[in-house]
Amino acid sequence: MTTVQRLLDQSSSALDTTLLKLGATPITLEMIVKLIILLLLLFWLSGKLRVLIADRLLVRTKMEVGARQAIGSIVRYLVLVVGFAVILQTAGIDLTALNVLAGAVGIGLGFGLQNIVNNFISGLIILFERPIKVGDRIVVGDVEGDVVQIGGRSTTVVTNDNISIIVPNSKFITEDVINWSHNDRKVRFKIPVTVAYGSDIDQVTGLLLEVAQQDPDVLQTPPPGTRLMAFGEQGLEFELRVWSTTLIHRKGVLISNLNTALYKKLTAQGIEIPYRQLDLRFRTPLQTQAATENA
Repeated sequence: MTTVQRLLDQSSSALDTTLLKLGATPITLEMIVKLIILLLLLFWLSGKLRVLIADRLLVRTKMEVGARQAIGSIVRYLVLVVGFAVILQTAGIDLTALNVLAGAVGIGLGFGLQNIVNNFISGLIILFERPIKVGDRIVVGDVEGDVVQIGGRSTTVVTNDNISIIVPNSKFITEDVINWSHNDRKVRFKIPVTVAYGSDIDQVTGLLLEVAQQDPDVLQTPPPGTRLMAFGEQGLEFELRVWSTTLIHRKGVLISNLNTALYKKLTAQGIEIPYRQLDLRFRTPLQTQAATENA
């Protein structure tokens, strides 16, 4: 029993040992352990609070998923800032003693952490201005996919191949971003169709519209339309224009379905779809031509 008591006393003495002083405040090992535990608890609770707000409370409203996620993230950041200040005060650390440390950290952020700070500020801009939001279909650089999460440093985009791509938030502020569903999920697609010269223009137009009207993923309002765009080298170049809201994240499927239906419909009606042809002409060399004439 005496040995156990001696060990406890030694442990308590070690925890109370002053490691350094921050102003007039002594920093002990016990204080550091408490700070680490409280900070981990703060991050865990703030994450749970964000999920509670975004996925539980705001679900009952008519607010869209992107707005819910943005509000949840902003509340989490506020809780982290306030909680961090409260934890420091509770631990007995005078915040005024951190002025020098804050200045040093500021210099470090200015030089060594430029990208991290840039991405974090860009993330705040995205959350407030909402140029993109969770659920949007976007294209930035070579990345195309659906936004599934907007974090403090980066945004997660999932492609059609189910590959998650982590994009730094600064790219959405400094580069051109194509947002297919920013204001409305209704998007127009253009499908080029070429038919042989001599085809009946009115018949082709009617068949194109008929195919569009029969596709379940094509909206009837606004209605599909056709245009005769050019007299091409191979034939008459038409363009079928359709609107869709269901396949903007899988536009290749919509275009493939329409092209398949168009090919079947046009060939069934005897309308030729031309393909590229090359005519080769062989010219007889002059010497061979002269020898032929003298023979």
